[in-house]
Amino acid sequence: MAHQENLVKIAQEGFALVEEFYSRSRRPERLPHENPVQKTYPVWRSFATPKTIDTYQAAKKYGGIVVLDGRRKYRTSYVWDYNVAVLSIMKVTMFFCFFTGGRAGRAAVTTFNVLSYGAKPGKQQESTQAFFKAWKAACDFDREAMIPHSTRGTLQAVSDISAYPDKGWISFDEVNGLILTGGGTIDGKGQDVWKYDDCKTNPNCVHLAASIYMTKVKNAKVKSINLINSMGFHMHITNSYLVRFHSLKVTSEDGPNTDGMHISKSNTVKVSRSVFRTGDDCISIGQGSNNVTINQVTCGPGHGISVGSLGKVQNELDVQGLIVKNCTLVGTTNGLRIKTFPASGPSKASGLLFKDIIMEKVKNPIIIDQNYGSKSTKPSRVKISDVFYQNIRGTTISPVAVNLKCSSQEPCKNIRFHNINLRHTSNVRVSSACTNAVVQRTGLQSPQAC
Repeated sequence: MAHQENLVKIAQEGFALVEEFYSRSRRPERLPHENPVQKTYPVWRSFATPKTIDTYQAAKKYGGIVVLDGRRKYRTSYVWDYNVAVLSIMKVTMFFCFFTGGRAGRAAVTTFNVLSYGAKPGKQQESTQAFFKAWKAACDFDREAMIPHSTRGTLQAVSDISAYPDKGWISFDEVNGLILTGGGTIDGKGQDVWKYDDCKTNPNCVHLAASIYMTKVKNAKVKSINLINSMGFHMHITNSYLVRFHSLKVTSEDGPNTDGMHISKSNTVKVSRSVFRTGDDCISIGQGSNNVTINQVTCGPGHGISVGSLGKVQNELDVQGLIVKNCTLVGTTNGLRIKTFPASGPSKASGLLFKDIIMEKVKNPIIIDQNYGSKSTKPSRVKISDVFYQNIRGTTISPVAVNLKCSSQEPCKNIRFHNINLRHTSNVRVSSACTNAVVQRTGLQSPQAC
């Protein structure tokens, strides 16, 4: 009871500040889809008054306020207050609930605690139905609220692969204004099912379920969660817009195809201040990704930060506008990689910036591989252009620190290197190799550019 009273008190204080701010503001009313809470948190924190509170920190401290509805009047929250809950039954899915109307003017907190709907801590009894009931109750109570997701404990998958026939274990479909937070752990138990992954030998394989699958999600923030040992990708983001991730910790023992995050067909995705230790790419950028920023990410072990693989299927969408900056790669098989399949259909990858990157014992620090994943003799038709590598430094375990293997049909164009300083861990001379690439270089060059 004291826990809920604290939530109510914080919410009332926070919303009083919001209403006071908006009563003084002459800005036009925002549209419902322009989640005002996300855009006005920095404004709240700028008020130097004794009443100013950081509601994100308050939510974290007291365990559960995570989202406000589009009209700024009231918010709904979940408190997942337990140690370990086991989830199965096909998948856990969140849907966006919305209808016109509502109870404008209320400033109240309503908590849906999954324990009240039958969730049981422990690893023996699965709790999927309790989560379904809690989410349904929230939608029935307030169909204008953005469905939140907050946990302080551990969600654990079951080891029966047949329970996950779809692309995700926990799926978010057509959600506007999602905030996923809480400091808890999502455990995919992948080590129990990785033996069923045959993608290395079967080109038509079906990937195992991602721990978190987001499609058609807009205006979302994911922060301060831990993901371990996913079955497939830890996070798969597709067909989404304006999604921000920060303060994530992703760890996989050594599972196949366990990318930390795969992004495709999405626009304006930002990943920052996170750590990825995976059995595959830390972050992979797939077809149709535009305006993606990766900042202050530590990657390793794993396969590095990759654009691709591209060109595996016909009619792929272009990749444009990627920024990777202030990142550190430690002990990875690749550092900054662009990979495309040979014999591909036509598409483009352009406007890619890799800046202020530190490498530590990386096998292939800078690599473009346009003959990836196939023995076909037909060249790739993915056009790679306008790629900038700036202030890249550190150590490699390979004698070839820069390796550009571009397509004979579509040579790489406008590849620029500025201030590259890569050394071998054994102090042997390092070199660069370039095939079908038009390269420009300025500043320090170690190894010497092709």
